[in-house]
Amino acid sequence: MPIQARERLIATAEALFYQRGINTVGISELIETSGVGRASFYRHFESKDALVHAVLRHRNEMTLASLEAGIAANDSSPLGVFDVVAERYGQADFRGCAFINAMVEAADRGSETHRIARGHKLAQIQIIARVLEQAGYSPSHELACDFQLLIDGAVMGVLREGNLEPVERAKQIAARLLRL
Repeated sequence: MPIQARERLIATAEALFYQRGINTVGISELIETSGVGRASFYRHFESKDALVHAVLRHRNEMTLASLEAGIAANDSSPLGVFDVVAERYGQADFRGCAFINAMVEAADRGSETHRIARGHKLAQIQIIARVLEQAGYSPSHELACDFQLLIDGAVMGVLREGNLEPVERAKQIAARLLRL
């Protein structure tokens, strides 16, 4: 039962933080919404920050696994990365990148929240670099950093425009980079 409480807290926090932002959701709301007692909350997490970090680590694992699976489903094509991104960004509940959102809310580049979120972006770059390298593109790390910049920019474009056209434009720019 204790593991269930931890999982419920993480799932509840992940949903609420993504919907409304980390700073607007309090511990009391997390406890009430998850149905977990206050003592149980503190048995699993010493603070709200500890829960935020657990949520980000969980989301990191899920997002990276989804990215890897999506790329494989697109025949490991470097441009397939943008198709994977479009699938997520096109969902009705899309509210931006949870990791970018967390970095913005944390504001402190030295915080653990920022470190975890930055680590996620660096892991994505490594995945993209591997895909580029396997497709014969070099320097793969530099191109992967360019792709990540395009992906992160597409997040804001989708939020601004309310459609997936920014992802398509990012994909077109990436295609031009690959021809260089």
